[in-house]
Amino acid sequence: MNRGADVVARTLVRAGVKRVFTLSGNHVMSIFDAAPAAGLDLVHVRHEAAAVHMADAWARFTGEVGVALATGGPGHANAVPALYTALASESPVVLLSGHSPLDETGRGAFQEMRQVDLAAPLAKASWAVKSASELAHDVARAMRIAASGRPGPVHLSLPSDALDATVADPALPDAGAFAASPTALAPAAAEAVLGELARAARPAILVAPTLLRGPGRDAASRLATATRVALAGMDSPRGLAEPALGALAEVLPQADLILLLGKPLDFTLKFGRPPVIAPGCRFVQVDPDPAMLERTLREVGTRLAFGAVADAGAAAAALAELAAKRAWPKSAWSDEVAEAIAYRPSAWATVSSAREDRVHPVEVCRAVQRVLDRHDEAVLISDGGEFGQWAQACLTARRRTTNGPAGAIGAAVPFAVAAKLAFPAAPVVAMSGDGSFGFHMGEYDTAVRRGAPFIAVVGNDARWNAEQQIQIKAYGPERAVGCELLPTRYDLVAAALGGHGEHVTRASDLAGALDRAVASQRPACVNVAIEGLAAPDLSRRR
Repeated sequence: MNRGADVVARTLVRAGVKRVFTLSGNHVMSIFDAAPAAGLDLVHVRHEAAAVHMADAWARFTGEVGVALATGGPGHANAVPALYTALASESPVVLLSGHSPLDETGRGAFQEMRQVDLAAPLAKASWAVKSASELAHDVARAMRIAASGRPGPVHLSLPSDALDATVADPALPDAGAFAASPTALAPAAAEAVLGELARAARPAILVAPTLLRGPGRDAASRLATATRVALAGMDSPRGLAEPALGALAEVLPQADLILLLGKPLDFTLKFGRPPVIAPGCRFVQVDPDPAMLERTLREVGTRLAFGAVADAGAAAAALAELAAKRAWPKSAWSDEVAEAIAYRPSAWATVSSAREDRVHPVEVCRAVQRVLDRHDEAVLISDGGEFGQWAQACLTARRRTTNGPAGAIGAAVPFAVAAKLAFPAAPVVAMSGDGSFGFHMGEYDTAVRRGAPFIAVVGNDARWNAEQQIQIKAYGPERAVGCELLPTRYDLVAAALGGHGEHVTRASDLAGALDRAVASQRPACVNVAIEGLAAPDLSRRR
């Protein structure tokens, strides 16, 4: 068939898309009809935001562009907020939204909405298809933009009459039409960057989320190894207070040069100001967006020693290759930074809860780490909130992601479903507070239908603890109100949706509960009653 919907489905398959994460609705049912013949797998979810989160996780873990499909109007409105998480984490996602018919636009069509305007602030690009003949071209363009430069989400609205129309010449784009448009680091610029690193006494490299996964992570690691320069990834709205960075905040003020490799100079670094960064510290910046270089120049002036426009991944690879051709001295400073990042209090090895009916977050993490250590390809997902900070401080896995710099919570369960579909043989563990878990626990239904077992470990302290900690610190404990939750049996919720549930109130029961969750081969929830502690303080000066 040559309907617009068939063209969209075949174009996605031509681009290498295997799965589309979606929720059905009037405006997109023609694509549902077209998908089977095209060989497109539709993962049908319970909320449109979950579809975007799954596409986001798919992109992060596979390196492919993740695709979400929502219906128009309220379906689109439900999906849009999840774009922000993908945007901040530099995740290439395309949101395809159904749309009211072109010939009814402006006339009060069913669920007519200014969809393009709604998505625009949260996407690299946002537009609506203008005719059926442009569908294939626009889908290819959306995928290319999502993957190019600083990766991120793109929105494309698909009017229902364009999807239903017959396309006279359904020629599909060639492979090059979908590919990212790379911006390489010029050889002279690479020499200049490495020259600045070599001349510095205490240099450091800070990288963006795109260099914390896949080929980008490997290139960044090669660069750090070749230059012997300390490197840290920043993937949290807590900036240098991110628990995964240990005590980095204590030593970074000693740096005399910081290479920002795809990492914007923003609030996470206090805009380069003291005391977070030394007043005399100079910067080198390589970024795919010229506007980021201009912004840094406004913030630090002549302290910006050198800037270049290039994709972060390509730049890291080029710098690593060039750096490997020259000798770099061993650096005591680099060792000092690495030790600071690795710092965790020795007391954590034996810490336990002060209450018999509660578990310390570190005790939870010690048990979970043993599960992760059994499989080299294990996947770790950590949501935000205070429990998430403990998880990020304590847990490691080769495949790992967090809620990211956006600071939005609630994506852990959708992330876990997508991760399991991407890596069927690998165990997937999602760490979530009870508040975060409540956002998308309906996706257990999706996981059961799709045969995608994972384990969500819920740290249940019956409160929105991050916000309550703000109340306690800013206003006093007597004014900590409005952040209470019930000690809900989320394990029973998961079981009611067809999954497996475990309820734990003692650390000694954790290992058995986790083992049973793994053995169940069902989407599982291990609901752990934890102490309501603030995020870990990794200061060595306490």
